[in-house]
Amino acid sequence: MLRSGTDPAVLVRQSDVMIATRFTEEFGIDTPIVCGGMTAVGTADLIAAVANAGALGFLTALTQPTPEALSAEIARCREMTDKPFGVNLTILPTINPVPYDEYRQAIIDAGITIVETAGSNPREHVEAFKAAGVKVVHKAVAVRHALSAERMGVDAISIDGFECAGHPGKDDVPGLVLIAAAAKKVGIPLIASGGFATGSGLVAALALGADAINMGTRFVASNEAPVHQNVKDQIVANSELDTQLVFREFNNTARVARNAISEEIVARSAKPGATFADVAELASGARGREQVLREGHMDDGMWWAGQSQGLIDSVESCQEIVDGIMAEAEQLIGRLGALRGDAVAATH
Repeated sequence: MLRSGTDPAVLVRQSDVMIATRFTEEFGIDTPIVCGGMTAVGTADLIAAVANAGALGFLTALTQPTPEALSAEIARCREMTDKPFGVNLTILPTINPVPYDEYRQAIIDAGITIVETAGSNPREHVEAFKAAGVKVVHKAVAVRHALSAERMGVDAISIDGFECAGHPGKDDVPGLVLIAAAAKKVGIPLIASGGFATGSGLVAALALGADAINMGTRFVASNEAPVHQNVKDQIVANSELDTQLVFREFNNTARVARNAISEEIVARSAKPGATFADVAELASGARGREQVLREGHMDDGMWWAGQSQGLIDSVESCQEIVDGIMAEAEQLIGRLGALRGDAVAATH
């Protein structure tokens, strides 16, 4: 077993050609690849396939309309895989109150052992999950937020660079800097998120000090993702330029796929005195889920995608995606090791 790097420990097992990190060893996952929670996409259909491929996927709790429905979805996922998977619980301000405590209890009662938290301060949920023996991964968009979550007692941090789909925060720090900055200060396993879709990206994340990568957009462009084929094909067709930042004027920056709706949101938001009410009908999550994800009308709603679109060339099964990334990463690590060996030999 050869050690590559010093912090964190990345172990490359030469005998069976597999990459092990603190993340894989502490969380019991075959590969250092994660599919974080995605609203309307993180259902059993996708997450079971991710788990069967050897990665860690998270069902999205609030995709289910009730805690009881979440319990049923967890049971359905277990019928489809015997591998580990988790549940995402995102805490956000909502017009209609969400019974977060009930969702949390449903997760605990179902015997889920890994949870991903995101959004607002998760302290009370972290405490309850930890008391129940559940490992917690918290998503953060800044080093200061990561350190705050670490002090709460979470078991791993997923750090989101500016390239990510969803809400990258307001600091605008790309992953190349943010991941390395977080790795210098965070003592628990670190999952690099934002812009990842390839084996070279995985190797780069490990070199920057991460223990795994999180991919969302790449897994949306999978056979098993429960979205219309038009969405998957659009991701393949899009480049790294085909995303747009919205809601910046409302202090809630989000990265979405560029389309007629996102461009209209930007135009309306730029008008003097604009408020979120001026774009609410366009930004409706229900509209995006129904018109885009379900019906495949690509310009009829807002939908989420990251800059990693520019790295995605095909729609494949989750198994093919994970296997391809791992094969490329292992090949690159081997090539880098050979380069080092050549350099050492040249000095003697």
